[in-house]
Amino acid sequence: MDDYPLLNLFWTMLWFFLWIMWLFLLFKVITDLFRDHALNGWAKAGWMILVILLPFLGVLLYVIFRGRSMGEREISAAQEREASFKSYIRKTAGEGGGGPGGDVDQLARLHDLKEKGAITEDEYQQAKAKILA
Repeated sequence: MDDYPLLNLFWTMLWFFLWIMWLFLLFKVITDLFRDHALNGWAKAGWMILVILLPFLGVLLYVIFRGRSMGEREISAAQEREASFKSYIRKTAGEGGGGPGGDVDQLARLHDLKEKGAITEDEYQQAKAKILA
């Protein structure tokens, strides 16, 4: 280790870090190419050939020419994922009806009816068993 100065170690680490960042950007460009529905097959093939044959220049040109739409596609995909997640949460929480949360609401209403004296203890137990079944 004596023949490899500390400054050279820092330069090596810097170049390694930049290479890893470029790999992430390359994969991001390739996935964006396949995600984009506005491009036809020939345009996608042309970009792929450019990115494969001239990798640094191809990625740089892609980011320059299509970077804004790349960001817009990423934002719209994130919004779709969030809407899907919220829809799933609503459905399972019972707001959409039929989920476990709907059972909790029904049990709470049954308990309120029992407390008010509108139903008897036996009716409450039968309805509770029906809901939980």
